Amino acid sequence: MPQQHHLASLVGSRLCHDLIGPIGAIGNGVELMMLPGNERRDEVAMIAESVASLTARIRFFRVAFGTALADQSISRSEVLAILSGLHPSGRIAITWSSATDLRKAEIRAIFLLILCAEQGLRSTGRIHVQQDGHGWSLSLSSPRLDPHAPHWALLKSDDHTGLSPAEVQFPLAALALASLGREMRLEPSNETLRLSF
Repeated sequence: MPQQHHLASLVGSRLCHDLIGPIGAIGNGVELMMLPGNERRDEVAMIAESVASLTARIRFFRVAFGTALADQSISRSEVLAILSGLHPSGRIAITWSSATDLRKAEIRAIFLLILCAEQGLRSTGRIHVQQDGHGWSLSLSSPRLDPHAPHWALLKSDDHTGLSPAEVQFPLAALALASLGREMRLEPSNETLRLSF
C-alpha cells in the first residue's frame, strides 16, 4: 500500500474512533430523555433517529476509510448491523449474501463501492451485494441510475484531474481493489449496473 494512502486510512480510522464515543454518549442521553414522563417525546425521537443514523454512518466510514490489515476479519453479523442503520428512510435498500467470516480488506473495498453506488443511484434504488465462488458482486438498480455516467470510469483510471470530494470514493475503491490484487469488472445495462471483482 502506498505510504500516502496508508496514512490517509490511519487518519480515517482515528477520526471515526474519536467521533463514535461522543456520538454514543449523546445516544445514551437521548435514551434517558425518552423515559416515561418526558413531554417532548416527538422531538426527542427525531434526535434519537438522527443519532442512530449518524452512528451507523460513522461505523460505516470507519470500515470504508480506515485501515484493514491482511489478517483482520469481520463477521457478517457486524456488517449487517452497520448496514441496517445506513439508510433509515428506505430510499436505498441494501441486501447482502455472503459467508459468515469475512476479510476486512474485502469489506473495506465493498463499503467504498457502496459509497460509489449511493452516488450512482442518486438517492433511490437497490444494491444487492453477493459473495460466491468467483468473488464479490454489487448489483445496482434504479430508474435514476446512469450506468454510463463518467464517474464510473474513475474505478479504472489513474487520472484524478478535477476530482471532487463527492467522488473521492471511486479512486479509493480502485486502490483498495489493487491492494487485494483484484480487478473491477463493470457490466452496464438499462437502469442497472453490475460491479464485480
